[in-house]
Amino acid sequence: MCSTGAVDAVARLAAALDDLAAERLEGAFGPQLLERLAPLLTAANRLSAEIARTTHQCELAGASEHDGHKTMASWLRGHARFSPAAAFRLVTTGRAIEALPAVAAAAATGAVPAEALAVIAPVTTPANLAAAAAQDVDLAGVDAALAQVAATRPHAELRQVVAHYLGRLDPDGAEPDPTEGRSLSFVKHADGSITFRGELDAVGGEKLQTAVESIVQANRPAGDTRTRAQQQADALVQLADNALAVGGLPILRTQKPHVVVRVDLEDLIDPAAAGPGAAQTGFGTIISAARARWLACDGGVSRIVIGPDGEVLDYGRRQRISPPPLRRALDARDRGCVFTGCDAPAHWCDVHHLVHWIDGGQTDLGNCALLCERHHTKIHHGFRIERQPDGRWRTYRPDGTEILILPRITAEPANSRAG
Repeated sequence: MCSTGAVDAVARLAAALDDLAAERLEGAFGPQLLERLAPLLTAANRLSAEIARTTHQCELAGASEHDGHKTMASWLRGHARFSPAAAFRLVTTGRAIEALPAVAAAAATGAVPAEALAVIAPVTTPANLAAAAAQDVDLAGVDAALAQVAATRPHAELRQVVAHYLGRLDPDGAEPDPTEGRSLSFVKHADGSITFRGELDAVGGEKLQTAVESIVQANRPAGDTRTRAQQQADALVQLADNALAVGGLPILRTQKPHVVVRVDLEDLIDPAAAGPGAAQTGFGTIISAARARWLACDGGVSRIVIGPDGEVLDYGRRQRISPPPLRRALDARDRGCVFTGCDAPAHWCDVHHLVHWIDGGQTDLGNCALLCERHHTKIHHGFRIERQPDGRWRTYRPDGTEILILPRITAEPANSRAG
């Protein structure tokens, strides 16, 4: 149980936070806000260190068993709603503070942020402490040096110092297994979007950067206003598209991996049903009917009849909307995205129906075109493309005006994609 003094201290802290939250910040000048922020950051660092110290004492006392949890990491996930990564960081930070008193003292003053403590934590793993003891490493000196760097130097420099120490600790050891240092976690938000965080070893990271950069550099259209981060994110999605299209990925759920969407027939055939919540993907994301129709342009369709109690009454064989011969013909004719000004190659593109097949449009060469992901989305949100008798494509904005490339000669607009 906590002492009365500790309970009172936490109560005073809560009261102080209430006072801070009640202050109005609107209209304050920049210097005033910075003067307010600086001590708050120091206090946050001190509080983070105290939380880590308490977490470690909970671990030593087996406190998690009181609530039926085997470890403090599982207790943090269940009771504090931590992510697995955050729970792991807090537990290892608490162990580091216990093993490195100089670092703990610096953290207690508020000079060391929680992120710096997480960087230092690997120094105190059992394996690294054993290696340091075997080599008669002056751990107290290492502790003092780390405390000094963490409290006074940039974060990147601290990472370099820790990496240098760990590398020198076992210079002739076995080459580490790169898979042990890799991690990738996904967090899905209410709207279906995801945030992901990962760690890769040097070689694995080089491979990913090379693959992403190849797509970024291959797709640099004139007038591109995307940020570097947006370009790289688009490239990563394109990598996934390419891998799924090749069909060489391992079997998933008894089938080749593909994006699965469940949508009611009424929503699929109603062009006015563009609102959210009409369809659901295989991983549980809720999307709009418009997005479902976009995916259905170049996909496969299975008919499943479900009764009023949710039972499956009938189901049909999956049918591919765009057969391979048609795809080869479109690749030969369009050679890439037909949206005006786009130079995305054919292997980045979906097959788009000018008149959607669900509305009676034919799946043939005259009613189909190649569009990259970005412009396929645009077409399903008000933009329009038309193929002229001479084989050239024209693109129109939602307001009906035509998108022209330079030179903008209205009488003879030309797209780089000719039939």
